[in-house]
Amino acid sequence: MELIKTGAGKIGSDHSAMRNRNERLVMSLIRRRGALAKSEIARLTGLSAQTVSVIMRALEDEGFLLRCDPVRGKVGQPTVPMRLNPEGAYFLGLKVGRRRTEVILIDMMGTPVSRRVARHDYPTAADTIAFAIDAIARMVAELPASKRERIAGLGIGAPFRMWDWGVALGLEESAMADWRERDIRAELEALYPFPVVLENDASAACSAELLLGDQTLPDDFLYAFVGFFVGGGLVMSGSLVTGPNNNAGALASMPVPDGHGGQCQLLDVASLSVIEAAMTERGLDASFLWERRDEWDLPEDIVDDWLAKAARGLATVAASSAALCDLDAIVIDGWMPDDLRARLVAATEAELAKINLSGAGVPIVREGQVGPDARALGAATLPLSLRFLTEIDLPDQAD
Repeated sequence: MELIKTGAGKIGSDHSAMRNRNERLVMSLIRRRGALAKSEIARLTGLSAQTVSVIMRALEDEGFLLRCDPVRGKVGQPTVPMRLNPEGAYFLGLKVGRRRTEVILIDMMGTPVSRRVARHDYPTAADTIAFAIDAIARMVAELPASKRERIAGLGIGAPFRMWDWGVALGLEESAMADWRERDIRAELEALYPFPVVLENDASAACSAELLLGDQTLPDDFLYAFVGFFVGGGLVMSGSLVTGPNNNAGALASMPVPDGHGGQCQLLDVASLSVIEAAMTERGLDASFLWERRDEWDLPEDIVDDWLAKAARGLATVAASSAALCDLDAIVIDGWMPDDLRARLVAATEAELAKINLSGAGVPIVREGQVGPDARALGAATLPLSLRFLTEIDLPDQAD
């Protein structure tokens, strides 16, 4: 732990200062477009050439940007594009799940550097904090000293109101009560010289899709991540919308048909806990669901039943949300094999086609691009976005 407390350099020691907005704009633009020359950045942003030159020189001196080879062949002096330095900063992400808790370390590009995973029947705040402290200490110790100094933040992705999930997990009401009393963000931030950010785990996954996923996504879409419980996020005008109470995009709670003429919540039909319960009822071991996500040996009738109900529920949610918010798409991702995700997307698309949406647009159904690590990666990108990025409204291609 002393390595973390005393090993902070320029980045960690000044965590209260935010990047100047213009610097954040430059970083965001280079992240979206790739390597760019100063003249191109000035043209796209409207900033003066002198301002851009000063900003990029400072970012290069701090190690956040790298020079590319000069581009020759045009009139005048050759231009020198600049790109993000993957080793310019590192970010930690803590994902708290109902069956798995994970700590991940990523570089400036969002590439995983290392990770630690803990399996459990249910998470407690005390165990989560202890695991995070141990995992971070081990991961930091593995880094060269120069890189330890460049850890710039920790993001936490965890279900809100975790204490309410005990009953849903078949536990005594008091089993997860310590989540009500403990503030894991504040407790962890007190230990480290960098900021700690907390967000709902599904919202964090949605953030990862926005930052690391397919950049051709429409500006307005619904995001669904299928984990132990299904969750999601709402994206409007290219930005994650969390709402005044942080409950926007709370897909798990949305009412959907239960298949018997009544209603239930989406989590009752589109969560992986439904598959686990079906297997447990048959006396089958379902622990592998949370240990690996690419080699599932599932009875086909259980899969077919789950797919039918999950797709119907997701289609209902997509139709309702599209009619209300004029959304263009629903993006579906989750902790599951790629082929199962593809089947879920196809089944949801088929169910959506059965719904009468006359007078409203029919959203397209797309697979998520980040995959099963979306919640952990999303948690790690929270401090990255907070520190270095900003929203930009620029044309997709240079004129």
